[in-house]
Amino acid sequence: MTQTVRPLPILEGRDHDTKAGNYFVSNYPPFAYWTEAGLGEARDALDVPPPADRPLGLYVHIPFCRKRCHFCYFKVYTDRNAAAIKQYIDAVQRELAMYAEHDFLGGRKPQFVYFGGGTPSYLSAAQLTELTDGLKAVLPWDEVEEVTFECEPGTLNEKKLQAIRDFGVTRLSFGIENFNDHILETNGRAHLSKQVYAAYEWARAVGFPQINIDLIAGMLEETEPNWIDNIRKTIELDPDMVTIYQMEVPFNTTIFKRMKEEGKLTAPVADWDTKRAWVKYAFDELEKVGYGISSAYTAAKNPDQTRFVYRDHLWHGADLLALGVSSFGHINRTHYQNDKHIESYVKTVLDDGRLPLQRGYRINDDEALIREMILQMKTGKLERDYFRDKFDVDIVEHFADVYRQYEQAGFLTIDDKRITLQRDAMLQVDTMLHEFFLPDHRGQRYV
Repeated sequence: MTQTVRPLPILEGRDHDTKAGNYFVSNYPPFAYWTEAGLGEARDALDVPPPADRPLGLYVHIPFCRKRCHFCYFKVYTDRNAAAIKQYIDAVQRELAMYAEHDFLGGRKPQFVYFGGGTPSYLSAAQLTELTDGLKAVLPWDEVEEVTFECEPGTLNEKKLQAIRDFGVTRLSFGIENFNDHILETNGRAHLSKQVYAAYEWARAVGFPQINIDLIAGMLEETEPNWIDNIRKTIELDPDMVTIYQMEVPFNTTIFKRMKEEGKLTAPVADWDTKRAWVKYAFDELEKVGYGISSAYTAAKNPDQTRFVYRDHLWHGADLLALGVSSFGHINRTHYQNDKHIESYVKTVLDDGRLPLQRGYRINDDEALIREMILQMKTGKLERDYFRDKFDVDIVEHFADVYRQYEQAGFLTIDDKRITLQRDAMLQVDTMLHEFFLPDHRGQRYV
């Protein structure tokens, strides 16, 4: 494999080793600016009726796992019994019921639902059915376009997959990450390759409309031959969508803990040049067999038909009602995060009868523009009329210094209709997004 990715101008001369910290940009402003002081604004946003055309989505966080992966930075628990899980399910259902008393719903029903974790498939078929029946009783799913469900292959069987399909999942997302057992074990994954193939075969037999496979480029001890083999095996499975993340090492991971103990600044994973080259190779190979690249991370087998509704709505300013411990939501241009600890989350909801909000942030017009622009940039193109119509701003003129720099370097093209990123730019898009941040939001940890 002879793949290279030309670095963006802002990266030239910098250290390309993987250091600790978050690389992937999932929201704006950075989470560090969401504060307890913003809780009043978050609560106020709940009682503001929404614009009639703003979609509503539902996110449900399931924080339970068989094991904690060495690269995981999410809030997960590996030691909870059935009684604790039952209590958590009750809390999530009660939390939604409390939200349903507020005006921000405006009679809307969710257009998309996403179960993330943790490991949603850690729950039994009976527990999942109980949870989803309770959610639907409060907020019906009859207008839902997509229900995404994350799963770990080793937690699945035919009965559970049928139950998942029966309660409405349309997009099943397999957290495979790698097909090599040694790499999986080295990185702390709970499943092995044989479980991948068994679960995938069962899922196809059940008949999910869309199956996504997650891979991670640059994991601990991963090699180029292994990566090439991963892409070959992915193509053989023929999933509807492939999502590829580049390995990062956030501060609250066991990899970072080990780095601190050993006094190391560089993470023991592939450097950024290697990871970008591997993703470029993967996209090239997927394109050869008919996939289209729909974002910096995703390839779709039928790009004109295979949508990711959750992503597309969120990146265009939809409301997201987020339930569960530590989950992140966005209502009426206001960010919020729930209590980060499961015990206090459950107590607040079930015993105190209060919403478990922990911090919030109300975004202004400039921040709303930047948020949608940088998220949509991950698709590789920006429609100028969209921002003219919604924000009364020509983004090329508004951010002229940054866009012209990238245009002159050959990383994007600009015409009257759109901005189009070249492949090398897409592969490092999360780094280029920071150049559009407001001055007060630059140089901070993205947590």
